[in-house]
Amino acid sequence: MSSEITNILDQIERDKGIKKELLIEAIIAALESAYKKNYNMTKNSVRVEFDIESGDVKVFSLLEIVEEPLEVNDITLEEAKEYPGSHEIGDIIEKEVTPKDFGRIAAQNARQVIIQRIKEEERDVLFKKFASRESELVTGEIQRESNGVYFITLDGLEGVLLPNEQIVNEEYYRGKRIKCVIKSVSQTTKGPQIILSRTESDLVKRLFELEVPEIYDGVVEIRSLAREAGARTKMAVFTLDENVDSLGACVGKNGVRVNAVVEELGGEKIDIIKWHKEPEKYIANALSPADVVRVDIINEKNKIARVVVPNDQLSLAIGKAGQNARLSAKLTGWKIDIKSVDQASKMNVKVEESDENEVE
Repeated sequence: MSSEITNILDQIERDKGIKKELLIEAIIAALESAYKKNYNMTKNSVRVEFDIESGDVKVFSLLEIVEEPLEVNDITLEEAKEYPGSHEIGDIIEKEVTPKDFGRIAAQNARQVIIQRIKEEERDVLFKKFASRESELVTGEIQRESNGVYFITLDGLEGVLLPNEQIVNEEYYRGKRIKCVIKSVSQTTKGPQIILSRTESDLVKRLFELEVPEIYDGVVEIRSLAREAGARTKMAVFTLDENVDSLGACVGKNGVRVNAVVEELGGEKIDIIKWHKEPEKYIANALSPADVVRVDIINEKNKIARVVVPNDQLSLAIGKAGQNARLSAKLTGWKIDIKSVDQASKMNVKVEESDENEVE
């Protein structure tokens, strides 16, 4: 060991982001392990001093004063008199026992331990870096595939896109660059595992933040979002700024902003509606593109509402396989019972077309 190790540790700290103090601790632990292994010492029987400036290494044997010695590092009170100072039973005395060839032996035995510690610290640094980024948008390149699982290179790590996090019928292939959100980050024996997702609702939010400055800046707020990945998304937006059109900001001139998100999602349909504090208007907005004649609150506590739509709009309001109704309910948080005008009439529900219930 020499003073050159100082420069090496400084370089590792700069390049790898691993604190020098942690590496020094690892080196000392490795040297203690190497000494114990080569000289058949027991646990906690030695202490190593490492001078980072000079590179000097000293080994001290820890001798415990006991009445009847049983271990190799036990000494009697009489034997302890050979060491400076006054001593009593239970005291620990340090005796330097640095071997002449310890530098060579230590280097041979400690190298792998140090390398392993550096790898562990690198993994920890990367874990902390990505653990704080859950739900964030990341862009990566697909490197390989195994049993339907795609491995995507990120900043210093590899993310995993599991089958249930992939958009149905979306094409994935090696070399393709895609955007995902970080769903979860966990520490494993092999290092951080980053689960990516293309199906999470957060992906749509992050893409709109990327495309719409008003959302990124907080002028326009995404109040709620319901998504069936690969098929359709409904998004409710709101703004307190009277000079800003929340819908127009998200759509963009000639639809350029929303189209960019749709393209990234492989053609997934996106309905953008205005959030409203009045549930009747909010529910009516949510059922877009269907027209709504009336919304009746059946049970406010349990959030149950009945919606009446024109006869020719019933199928549109419900949607294919119930998708429009299902997403509207998820978006608003209300259970929605949709009826046509004729169906409502048969139920003796008074239906009147009113301008008060017409929503933009």
